[in-house]
Amino acid sequence: MKRLAFTVVILYYLLLGGVGYCQDLISEVKDNDGNMVEYAVITAIPRSGEVKKADKEIISVIDQVDKTFIDFVTPIMVGTTLSFPNSDKIRHHVYSLSEAKKFEIPLYPPGKGKVNPVTFDKPGVVVLGCNIHDWMKAYIYIVETPFFAKTDKGGKAIIKNIPAGEYKVEVWHPHIKKSSASVKETVVISKGSDMKADFAIELKKVLSVRRAPGSLGGGVYP
Repeated sequence: MKRLAFTVVILYYLLLGGVGYCQDLISEVKDNDGNMVEYAVITAIPRSGEVKKADKEIISVIDQVDKTFIDFVTPIMVGTTLSFPNSDKIRHHVYSLSEAKKFEIPLYPPGKGKVNPVTFDKPGVVVLGCNIHDWMKAYIYIVETPFFAKTDKGGKAIIKNIPAGEYKVEVWHPHIKKSSASVKETVVISKGSDMKADFAIELKKVLSVRRAPGSLGGGVYP
């Protein structure tokens, strides 16, 4: 009985405040008008410089639904492989001319699963486009840390299970102005305590390409 009680105490210690316990870093992002910002990426980079390498087996997905990339912003760690399935009833032609990763997936039909895998092996921003549908655009943000999160519609992001320590915390958004592009701060995460790091950024106005008439819904593109 005493041995069982001792085991329970040890487990409680590990879960709530002992070795191996990790905290959350919680952030909110607003623009200069006080509006909550969706699709902002928060990254936490250990000041110690100790960052584990990405698992080469990590595979994520950017789908294409209703002639739209899903999702508009996809943050990944260097070394991640992305798959590009096509859930539409038409063909797509995906490409990137970005320095961080140039690639092209020629016109291909609908299909799911591990389709057209591309590995992203250096940090930076990749802008995705479709040669068939000019309005289709999305962003891949490649980082060198496993600690990152994307804001939801309420402007909130949570980096879960972040070890205690000192971090450089930064915010990025595809429409962020250069004047705000270096918004960062140093945050010290204490064992057993969650931490907040909120940001206010300035966004530039972006003109988007109008969708073609009748582009909503199905249809078949030869």
